[in-house]
Amino acid sequence: MKIEIKHYEEKYLPKMIEIWNEIVEEGIAFPQEEFLTAQNGKRFFDTQTYVGVAVDSDTKDIRGLYILHPNNLGRCGHICNASYAVSSENRGLGIGKNLVLDSLIQGKKYGFRVLQLNAVVETNMSARRLYENLKFVQLGIVPDGFRLKNGHYENICLYYREL
Repeated sequence: MKIEIKHYEEKYLPKMIEIWNEIVEEGIAFPQEEFLTAQNGKRFFDTQTYVGVAVDSDTKDIRGLYILHPNNLGRCGHICNASYAVSSENRGLGIGKNLVLDSLIQGKKYGFRVLQLNAVVETNMSARRLYENLKFVQLGIVPDGFRLKNGHYENICLYYREL
């Protein structure tokens, strides 16, 4: 499988929404609890600074995606934030790494100086290892900062990387 990270196009929306909603349904990574629909999904993705989509060059299947947007505004507007989603059947294949690397490029291209990850669940060791291998620095831990789908609270780790 050869993965290309492409800029989001409307034709990718159904699979993007499906992948995003899979993460929301799992309830262990994204803060959102509401599912995206065709209507609000388009609006959600259109409001991001950049949306990258992992496309299998051979099959043209969508394997994952990321969103990139300002983490704050004004005097902190140079810091961006990203969220990454890989479909469950495609995890462990390096797609997440491709998405993160592309987000670093796009973040810099859009004038951001820092990429900050606000809510990496402490028990999400695969994500944490990936970020640390890519030279993200852990800023600290927010105790009980994430409520899992089952109601249990987990710590979240904050990470950043200069662009």
